[in-house]
Amino acid sequence: MPPAELLSVRGCTKLYPGVRALDGADFQVRAGEIHALLGENGAGKSTLIAILTGVTAADGGEVRIEGRPARPRGPAQARELGISALYQEGALVPNLSVAENLYLGREPTRFGLVRRRRMEGDARLLLAAYGLQIDVTSPLGRYSTAVRQLVAIARAADLSAKLLILDEPTSSLDADETAMLFEVMRQLKARGLGIVFVTHFLDQVYAVCDRLTVLRNGRTVAERAVGEVSRAELVGLMLGEASAGAGYPARRRGAAVGPAVATFRGFGRRRRVAPFDLQFRAGEVVAAAGLLGSGRTETALLMFGAETADSGEVEVAGRPVKLRGPRDAIRAGFGFCPEDRKRDGVVGALSVRENIALALQARGGWARPLSRRRQADLAERYIKALDIRTPDAEKPIEQLSGGNQQKTLLARWLATDPRLLILDEPTRGIDVGGHAEILKLVDELCTQGLSIYMISSELAEIAATADRVLVMRDRRPAGLIEGAAVSPEAIMAAIAAPPGEAAG
Repeated sequence: MPPAELLSVRGCTKLYPGVRALDGADFQVRAGEIHALLGENGAGKSTLIAILTGVTAADGGEVRIEGRPARPRGPAQARELGISALYQEGALVPNLSVAENLYLGREPTRFGLVRRRRMEGDARLLLAAYGLQIDVTSPLGRYSTAVRQLVAIARAADLSAKLLILDEPTSSLDADETAMLFEVMRQLKARGLGIVFVTHFLDQVYAVCDRLTVLRNGRTVAERAVGEVSRAELVGLMLGEASAGAGYPARRRGAAVGPAVATFRGFGRRRRVAPFDLQFRAGEVVAAAGLLGSGRTETALLMFGAETADSGEVEVAGRPVKLRGPRDAIRAGFGFCPEDRKRDGVVGALSVRENIALALQARGGWARPLSRRRQADLAERYIKALDIRTPDAEKPIEQLSGGNQQKTLLARWLATDPRLLILDEPTRGIDVGGHAEILKLVDELCTQGLSIYMISSELAEIAATADRVLVMRDRRPAGLIEGAAVSPEAIMAAIAAPPGEAAG
């Protein structure tokens, strides 16, 4: 006999101006299961979660919790019904203690005063149930991302104890931290909680989930046991039959490469990344590969002047330049799309138009503002050129899907007519379809003569895109793989090679 149905969503609809976010979607979660909610960006996942957590109201359909109708009118009411959500960006306060975060808004009191000793004792007991032994009096911000995630999950589970929604919880975790999170998820499952797991990592679906639901264009296209669906079939369900066989685009072999655009010699920063030599040529992709913490992002920050190098030199178009900060890098013709687009890239409340104009405006200085007409022309040009899916240029960028936010960031830098574009994890947190679109754009930009430095954790993505691969290990360059030698197997072997053994 299958476990009892905990959550039932039937015929759920939600309309926004010009967009049907949900179109009769169905979704069911059983008690004591981990259920993957999958689909492209724009498929309706975020809208469904917003309805379940009371952030927005459905326009039609029915939601039931344990058989009873449920229409939460806010997150607090959703928690009363037993629904808690943990989002990718997190919602904790790093400068408060671990205990204060766990009981924020529900602190034990006596005569109007917080009973701190009791709160800290309860916090220790709560975290001990998850195998977490930490100082609950220390600020949460002192701990790793993985610990902060577990604290957030412990808080959410303690608040709801019925249905826990995890929205991309592993996006910033390494393999060991992800395994730790999965163990906690299995513990919660054993206690009878229903867990909704939203992820773009298909390997993780097969590693930890019992069942899955796929949304596409606001509709439910599949609800299956994980063991009944192959990877190829799952991709086909997410993208549609016409794209069922889609994978990474073929790497450009023998593409024309132009002259040197930028050359870094002995460039590094003590205690951050060892000195490295790297040259970028027009019309090529140089990728950086390595484990988390290997120094990939550090190289990008140095190249863009976000961190100042203490050794080495830089030439741009054959002339020496000083990179004392991002402004110098922008003037030299560099652009940078950071790994965390929500925190370091897009300005959520600003429109698509305003986000596209930001870098060009910064280069010209705020004393010479871009006219509204110029901004509108730029936005119209790049919305069309990059197929940014938005009803209009005035829509706040925070309301776009991840893939379209990433395209808007690309448009921001393309508007400055750059020589070198630095992309740090450009496809992270983006659905399969958006993933392929971003890689296609990278290829097209290279054919137009742009030089690209791309950091990626996905070896197959690197092999499909890069002309050369800089392998990083222990915050120092471990070698360069070039041309036909570039493959996932060669990159993995180089990363795993003993210290002192070079790649290539």
